[in-house]
Order: sequence, then structure tokens, then C-alpha cells
Amino acid sequence: MSTLVAAGGSATAFWYLTRGTGIVALLLLTLVVVLGVSGVTRWRTERLPRFVVAGLHRNLTLLAIAFVVAHVVTTVADGYAPVRLRDAVVPFLSAYRPVWLGLGAVAFDLLLALTVTSLLRARVGLRTWRALHWLAYAAWPVALVHSLGSGSDARVGWMRLFGAVCTLLVGAAVLRRLANGSPWTAARGTAAAAVVLVPLLVLVWYRGGPGKPGWAARAGTPSALLGGKSASLPAPPFTSAVHGRIVQSRPDATGTVTVGIDLVSTVGTTHVWLRGQSVAGGGVRVRDSRIAFGTGAVPNAYVGELASLDGTRLTAVLRNGAGVALDVVLALSIDRASGTVGGTLQATAGGA
Repeated sequence: MSTLVAAGGSATAFWYLTRGTGIVALLLLTLVVVLGVSGVTRWRTERLPRFVVAGLHRNLTLLAIAFVVAHVVTTVADGYAPVRLRDAVVPFLSAYRPVWLGLGAVAFDLLLALTVTSLLRARVGLRTWRALHWLAYAAWPVALVHSLGSGSDARVGWMRLFGAVCTLLVGAAVLRRLANGSPWTAARGTAAAAVVLVPLLVLVWYRGGPGKPGWAARAGTPSALLGGKSASLPAPPFTSAVHGRIVQSRPDATGTVTVGIDLVSTVGTTHVWLRGQSVAGGGVRVRDSRIAFGTGAVPNAYVGELASLDGTRLTAVLRNGAGVALDVVLALSIDRASGTVGGTLQATAGGA
């Protein structure tokens, strides 16, 4: 491929959808747990009678499961990270962050078990169903740790606040349930202590793990995605030579192809993902795009979309988690025979 033909591409929807559906799913699971722990058969108001609260709990559960399924589908379809459909069901086998992605698979499996046993409730019996139902609540803390361990936004301020609010809501619901129970037993005291201790342990883990630079490498991100080992990014403006490889898929039945370009330089790593219609002469009319610039430890420090494309000259506007923009220009030279890429990267502060 020596020429790309742009047609007003936008950032790949899958990458944004997998982030959005994951956050919404965690929010819905939090509300489900809060309602469930509060006791949907006990909590009611004059405006919200018991059957309305129970119905709300059931519908929120179904909606949460729907968003979890959408999260799984978009993650697999994104194709940027090597995540297969099997990895979403069978825990800890993924080549990409196996432990933390595996926890997501565990949460998904627990929700699947809840769905299946609910459909077969008459056959499995009330006691068995209730035991499995309570076990399904374990999906919430597992999903929370999964989102912090494998999510792209784990170090962003709003994600920290979101995780803290979800934890406080669930903790308050559990403490309220324990306080209303009688009599107060050693088991209840242990549960109350756990409500305080477990979030503290998660906080300690977060500060030394996802909240600390270098987590991408420690979490198990494949070296092919980590690229170079730069510890930090230089302040813009800067120019650097880049080199790497390009891979283009075969056209599918509709003529759509995907192009992946992985570049390394002395300043960081650049990953380009394009998808569009193949055209005569070996070009691609781009419809979707995603461009990430960062370090070996944090490859997605800046993420954005293709802004323009002129031959093999790509321009993009990228942003980091704090919303700071970085204007990037890639002038590339592509060797089709070997699949190698060379060229230069120019970066300036956004708006400069």
C-alpha cells in the first residue's frame, strides 16, 4: 500500500463504544447491587410500592446484562488489542492483560449464570436460585477491579471519582442492611468490617497498580503493543524519525479492509488503525480511524482520530486523559514488499 485516499473518516466507533458500554454497565450493576442488598421485597415508599421496586431491580439487571454483552462484542470487534470472543468467556487465557481481562470474564460468567438460572428458576428450585442469585452479586466487585485493571481511563480523574462513588453507594447499602438486621451477630460484625477493609485494600492496590505509571506493561500488555520503552513524553513541539511495520487485511465481501501501522521512535510509540474501502491502486478510502501516541508503558497517553490524509501524510488531533490536545503530523514512506514503514513525526501543542 503506497497511497491512502481519505473520505472524511472519524474515530473508530468500537473503541469509544467499548469504553462507554463498560462504564454504563458498571453503573447499572452498582444500582442493581444497591437495590438488591437493600432488599427489594422490604424497601418501598408510598410512591414506589414493593412490586414497582422489584420490577425496577429486575429491569435494571436485564439492562446491565445487555450493556455487558455490548461491551464484550465491541471489545472483540475493535481489534486493536488481541482479545478474542473466547477470552470474554474463559477467564485468564487472554494474551492481553490476562488477569484483569480474566476478571471481566468472571463477572460476565456470573451474570450469565444468573440469567440462565432465572430462566430455569422453576426447575432449579427457590433455594438453589437464591444462592446463585446472591453469588451473582460478586460480579460487581470483580467488574470494578476489572475496569480499573484493564480500562483505558483508569488513571483519569473522572474515572477515579466514578469508582469511588460506586463503592460508597454499595458500601452504604450493605451497612444499612446490616444495621437493620437483628440481632447483631459476629457474622454481621465481620461483614461490616469487610465493607470498610475491602475498599481500603482496593485503594492501596490501585495506588500501586493502575494509578501508577507503567501499569500497562505490568498488567500484561503484549510487547507488540508496548513498542518502545520511553519513560516519558517530551514537551511539544518536537520532531522525530519513526520506523515500524504496516499490516493490511484482505478485503472482505464488501471490499472493506483494515490497516494497522505500529511505529516506534526515540520519543514514544504511535499506533494507527484505519478501516475503509479498498480502491484501485492499492489505496484505502478511510471510514473509521484511531491513532494513539504514548510511551512503552502508556501507549494510549494521547488518543484521537484522523483529521486529514494526503497520500501517505496523515494529520491527527489527539487528546490525553486531561483533555490536553496534541496536533500530530506523520509523513510516511511505505515499502509494500517488506511491509516496513519509515518517516517522521511532528507534534505541536493543540491549537498552536
